[in-house]
Amino acid sequence: MDKKEFKKILKKIWYFLWESNSIWSWIANIIIAFILIKFIVYPGLGFILHTSHPIVAVVSGSMEHDGDFDQWWNSIAICQRRTCTQKDFYNSYNITKEQFLTFKYKNGFNIGDIMVLKGTAPENIKVGDIIVFNTYRPDPIIHRTIKKWQENAQYYFQTKGDHNLESISSKTLNETKIPSDKLIGRAVFKIPYLGWIKIGFVKLLKLLKII
Repeated sequence: MDKKEFKKILKKIWYFLWESNSIWSWIANIIIAFILIKFIVYPGLGFILHTSHPIVAVVSGSMEHDGDFDQWWNSIAICQRRTCTQKDFYNSYNITKEQFLTFKYKNGFNIGDIMVLKGTAPENIKVGDIIVFNTYRPDPIIHRTIKKWQENAQYYFQTKGDHNLESISSKTLNETKIPSDKLIGRAVFKIPYLGWIKIGFVKLLKLLKII
């Protein structure tokens, strides 16, 4: 193949991808975008931010707040198997309202938000930080740190979803004692609603599997 033929092929490919409005060109662009994001952009961000998951989409409402801060602060929670308020729950961990108001994302965040993560050494995680960690569930969990301690030279964390009544302790998720080796990263930036693209795409794939 000489240079002229090679240039012609490149021109045809360029026209097909960027100037043609056919459904096939759109599909090709989506595939290329997916490949670039999956294998270049995402790993590149992970390298820069020192984490395997530099960007996560919020897929549950466990960090949502109902109403304004005061309404949420006085909403129902569970304290040692009895009904209490969120205020009572956090006070039992020596977290006051004044302290909570200084926390990042003090008003929580919503389904569909994108959270940018940064790899952070366990000793630098603070109470109030939003962390992402692995569990026995398929997807990582993103909740707020409410307790931190050290045992045998290893750090452990307890978290709670702002919307949840208490910290979850089950076979698939025990957030009352999270070892530091399960830590993925700390949330440092939020992009509202952009995560709905991923959520919609995943739902579409599930629908196609059913069909």
